[in-house]
Amino acid sequence: MKERPILFSGAMVRAILEGRKTVTRRPVKGSQIPKERPGEPDPQFRWSAVGQRDPRWGFLVTGATEAKCAQELARLGRCPYGRPGDRLWVRETYADIGCRLTYRADADDGAHCQVKKWTPAIHMFRKDSRILLEITAVRIERLQDISEEQAVAEGVHFDKRRWFATDEGGPAFTWPQHAFEHLWRSINGADSWDANPWVWVVEFKRVTP
Repeated sequence: MKERPILFSGAMVRAILEGRKTVTRRPVKGSQIPKERPGEPDPQFRWSAVGQRDPRWGFLVTGATEAKCAQELARLGRCPYGRPGDRLWVRETYADIGCRLTYRADADDGAHCQVKKWTPAIHMFRKDSRILLEITAVRIERLQDISEEQAVAEGVHFDKRRWFATDEGGPAFTWPQHAFEHLWRSINGADSWDANPWVWVVEFKRVTP
């Protein structure tokens, strides 16, 4: 079992704490993105991706189609976030006010006004993390293939018969997939949804640190 850090916004931290968020999607990046191999004579190896990059143990995964190559990457490749049984400790924005830590995602209980400077999530130390997640499943799929059930599990917010990207308000939607689309665009850029990239789908459960 390995532990790795993972960043979440304040809204997603609240969704995890409330039990609304049990999955996260992250883009497949770099050499792990399936690419066609021009001139490859064997159609079974037409597409390839780096399953793992290592001086001794690095290897490729292949497939006759882009989708089959992605399936092999999910089955054999190394997910940068871990595999089932591994754990993720959450990095979030916080501050040390002397007597204790306070977290920006929480409602202000009087501590926020004592903060002189918030520490960005990327700089959080392991010892200061309060949320530990255990990975229960990992797979790869196209971003736009997300189901209604999975969009809900991504932590989108439901209020007054409408769906919102987060509990912070914003545009209202009839379907949770559209709320998740808005959330994805807000994090990854206006054109990121239309690109429909391959994504790592990492399902998790919260465990006691």
